[in-house]
Amino acid sequence: MSNTPDDAPEMLDAGDNVDVALQQVEHQLSMFWRRARSLSHQLSRQVHPDMEPAAYGLLSIIRNEGPIRLTELASCIGVGKPSVSRQIAFLESIGMVYKEADPQDGRAQSIRLTPKGEEKMHQVQDARRQVFRERLGEWPLEEIQTLADYIERLNAAYGEGIGKD
Repeated sequence: MSNTPDDAPEMLDAGDNVDVALQQVEHQLSMFWRRARSLSHQLSRQVHPDMEPAAYGLLSIIRNEGPIRLTELASCIGVGKPSVSRQIAFLESIGMVYKEADPQDGRAQSIRLTPKGEEKMHQVQDARRQVFRERLGEWPLEEIQTLADYIERLNAAYGEGIGKD
C-alpha cells in the first residue's frame, strides 16, 4: 500500500493528536508534581519543623534501602554528593540518621536511620498512605493497580540514564 496525498493528512492528524496528548500528559504531571511537592513539604515538617522536602526524600530512601553509602544515595536521586552530604549532616544533627563503618569497606561509611528516625518515618508514611487512601479509596482496585503499573512504566522510562554520564 502506498502513501497517496489523501493519506498525508491522516498521518499529520495522528502526529497532532500525539502532540496534544503529550501536552496533556505534561500539564497533568506538572500539576501533580506541584501538589506532591506541597504534600512532601507538609510531611517533612511533621518530621521536623526545619526539615526540607529533599531531606525527607532521603529518609524515605534510607528507610527502604537500608544502610546505604552517601555516593549510592546521591546516585539514587541523581544529584551530587555535596548536596546529599549537607542534607545528611542536618539529619544527623536532629537525630534521624547516623553513620557507621561500612562492613564491606572500613574506610567507607553507611548511613542508617536511628530508632527515632525509624519511628518518625513510620508515623509520616502512615499519614502519607492515609492521604492516598482518602484520595483514591473510592477508585476500583483494578484502576488503582493500573495507575500503579503506568507510574512504574513512567518511572522506568525516566530512570534510564540517571546516574550515568
